[in-house]
Amino acid sequence: MKLTRARLIKGTIAATASVAVMMLMAVAGFITFDRYYPPPMPNEVELSGEVIDADGKLLRAFATREGRWRLKTSARDINPEFIKLLITYEDQRFWTHPGIDIRALLRASAQLVSNGRIVSGGSTLTMQLARLLEPRKRRSLGSKLFQIVRALQLERRLSKAEILDYYLMLAPYGGNIEGVRAASLAYFGKEPKGLNLAQSALLVALPQSPERRRPDRFAKAAEKARNTVLERIAKAGVIAKGEVSRAARERVSNSRHALPQYAPHLARRMVQEYPGQPRLAVTLKRPLQRMMENIAQNAANRLDKNISIALILADAKTGNILAEVGSPDYLDAARSGWVDMTRAIRSPGSTLKPFIYGLAFEEGLLRPETLIKDAPANFAGYRPQNFDMQYQGEVSVRQALQMSLNVPAISVLEAVGPARLMAKFRQAGVQPSIPRTDRPGLAIGLGGIGISLKDLVQLYAALANGGQAIALRDTPSTTGDGVKPAILLNSVAAWHVSDILSGTPPPNSSRAKGIAYKTGTSYGYRDAWSVGYDGRYVLGVWVGRADNGPVPGITGRTTAAPILFEAFTKTGLAREPLAEAPTGALRLENSQLPVTLQRFESDVFALKSVKLPEDPPQIVYPPTSARVELQKTSSGALSPLVLKLQDGRPPFRWLANGKPLPSRSRRRIATWVPDGSGFSTLTVIDAGGRAASVDVFIKVLD
Repeated sequence: MKLTRARLIKGTIAATASVAVMMLMAVAGFITFDRYYPPPMPNEVELSGEVIDADGKLLRAFATREGRWRLKTSARDINPEFIKLLITYEDQRFWTHPGIDIRALLRASAQLVSNGRIVSGGSTLTMQLARLLEPRKRRSLGSKLFQIVRALQLERRLSKAEILDYYLMLAPYGGNIEGVRAASLAYFGKEPKGLNLAQSALLVALPQSPERRRPDRFAKAAEKARNTVLERIAKAGVIAKGEVSRAARERVSNSRHALPQYAPHLARRMVQEYPGQPRLAVTLKRPLQRMMENIAQNAANRLDKNISIALILADAKTGNILAEVGSPDYLDAARSGWVDMTRAIRSPGSTLKPFIYGLAFEEGLLRPETLIKDAPANFAGYRPQNFDMQYQGEVSVRQALQMSLNVPAISVLEAVGPARLMAKFRQAGVQPSIPRTDRPGLAIGLGGIGISLKDLVQLYAALANGGQAIALRDTPSTTGDGVKPAILLNSVAAWHVSDILSGTPPPNSSRAKGIAYKTGTSYGYRDAWSVGYDGRYVLGVWVGRADNGPVPGITGRTTAAPILFEAFTKTGLAREPLAEAPTGALRLENSQLPVTLQRFESDVFALKSVKLPEDPPQIVYPPTSARVELQKTSSGALSPLVLKLQDGRPPFRWLANGKPLPSRSRRRIATWVPDGSGFSTLTVIDAGGRAASVDVFIKVLD
């Protein structure tokens, strides 16, 4: 008896020792295998590229190189109810097991033996992730053991939260759809944060047999699998039975939604500029982008099939582009829809006229109620004509800009100088296109220059922003909001321009919306423009052909402006009033203006009435004994003093305190930058040697 007991103890010890040795060998083998054969990691899997809006909403996704929709996903992006259903149905002890669930494996094995078929799986979510990372064509005991080893390896390298996130991102959902987020967007047209109970149950069921249960092909099978999940959930008591019953009655739709495809031109440009980055953020707002794309498409449907449309909506205060439409349809071959017309260089027509007058306001040459001639004129061989071939005679500057008269605009441009206007544009961060061999001429005032819609909107944004120009951007700033804006016009000049444009009558059938706007039509009816703004937002519209072909009949007022007003109406953005008049900005009648500002005389008109050589030159501004205050610009330079004269015979030579100014000129307007505060004597000498002088006191303001 004692011998038998001793043998039993000895045998038990030997067996225990054998088991211990086997376990040690297994552990040693696992460690060796783990060291030399590490598992593929989920972060090595290629993801679909994403372009997201300012609020993190998906604007556009790009399939992987193998053509799969596989979007970055985490548990934070998904309705918590879905996570609860998934864990309850697939892996109840997920948060506690080491990668394998022994109890679940033993249960599955017993069911297989007793039923002769697989009743329930014993795979954990970690094992399923291992299978997704290294797919096996055949299911066998060997492949299952391999999954177990890989699951243990993954658990050593990843946290439970990471394993769950990767499963949610890689689980198969039929066809080329992988991951809960892509499946939610494809089958329900929504982000997984908004899944309801029925939808969550369906997405829990699909990965077990994704091809046979695809709702877009096999809706009945999908519904049956979903209800199986709901039944088990009800038994587990995770969800109230009443909610489960309602979810089971919900019909499974057999439709499949396209993933969001907004802002295709911007999205393509972003992917090309930042290759390899799975998620790219832009400043656009998806609701506004969707609205603008619909407006562009509907407007295009009313036009000829080869006419394209582009729009840009921006925030003048921040410089953020909120929506941009490069064409009505990216895939429309008739319209060359793939061409981004927001960045194309085109002739701006009359849309630059406000800046011509704004510069003249800034230099003190005129005011909105100054009278100016609209009559045939010859500017050294350049003879501009009005759009309707009619002339209005003498009109106010306000009327000239609102009616977009050509001759007055060119008269003023001659006075301020085309080069000075171009310098203003460059100062505002805009580089208009002109041939390298050409110097800026008077034709730039009527569209003889190249500019993009984006740059044109940037110029108008400065008007909405009180003359301060901020570079427009469609990607979030990485330098913060401390970028100092450039000065396009001083606040008084910008206000006068906005005050005039806000009084421009709206196009036919459009209701006034409290915006300032301007239209333009390029030579040959190739481009129709309209740009408008309120106190915060600026919107630009371009209409034309992408191939630069003429479109007889299109104009800024009749074609582009109605789209502008419709878009402003439908944005839903709260209208902000135009800026209030700054100090020094007054609405004055013509009779209230100084004599020198009551009427603007260009040389091309003045020479017809000047009596030569009887009348000597007279300096009309500044008047003698005047006290003139000059301010410094943002760069610290002193603003120039505008000098005006009448009569006399050109060319003229100006002298300041006996020193001649740089060059002689036939113009009756000149500028002079004094050295500082104090009394100065200004003298002009005409071609006949006759002179006139005035004494003025200059006060430089800090």
